[in-house]
Amino acid sequence: MSSLPWLDPDQLWFPPAHEALEDPDGLLALGGDLSTQRLGLAYRNGIFPWFSDDQPILWWSPDPRCVLFPEEVHVSRSLRRTLNRQHFRVTADQCFGRIIRLCATTRAEGTWITEDMMASYSDLHHQGIAHSIEVWNSQGDLAGGMYGLAIGRCFFGESMFSLETNASKVLMVHLANQLREWGYRIMDCQVESRHLLTMGARSIPRSEFLSILKANVDQQPDQQNWEIHWRWPEPEV
Repeated sequence: MSSLPWLDPDQLWFPPAHEALEDPDGLLALGGDLSTQRLGLAYRNGIFPWFSDDQPILWWSPDPRCVLFPEEVHVSRSLRRTLNRQHFRVTADQCFGRIIRLCATTRAEGTWITEDMMASYSDLHHQGIAHSIEVWNSQGDLAGGMYGLAIGRCFFGESMFSLETNASKVLMVHLANQLREWGYRIMDCQVESRHLLTMGARSIPRSEFLSILKANVDQQPDQQNWEIHWRWPEPEV
């Protein structure tokens, strides 16, 4: 890590993403701060923070990059049955603070979502950049959720949790289809997981990911506000 650049909190910049290390994959820089200006610059350039309380701020841009193109979201037969039952309802921006805290506290392996990160992403939420997506069960209880950033026609998923079976999968289907309707080009998933791959995510070269960002982060999406109005079609009878 000693060869990595240390970012001065008073200087707003990042090294180019292609200068990131191969081992550990994607580690680009250390230090800086979590100001909303720096976070916005980071995401626009394919960079995100990921670190623990006992570490300096670490900035990453892995290669390859796991993404989900909204039109490629996969709905398995079992998930289709779950959607047909309409047990879940999906909303956006109903309880951002609760969602980000549950993302931090429901992970068995621990979390990188520090108190400072929660404060910074909450500021981005107040600016209309960070959003929460909620899944509610038929009793009106919170069953799952996600938060992420919307910049131009790109959505950057940050973290997700599920309190009930299939809640996170239902969330992904609704969100991907809503993003598609709004004209979003890509959903950034950062790194691969089995769950994401089963939903249709795939890894692409970092250079391709950066090209997509460059072409879309300054493009206005089609939606007027963040409200999940896409609904799974009624089952045929």
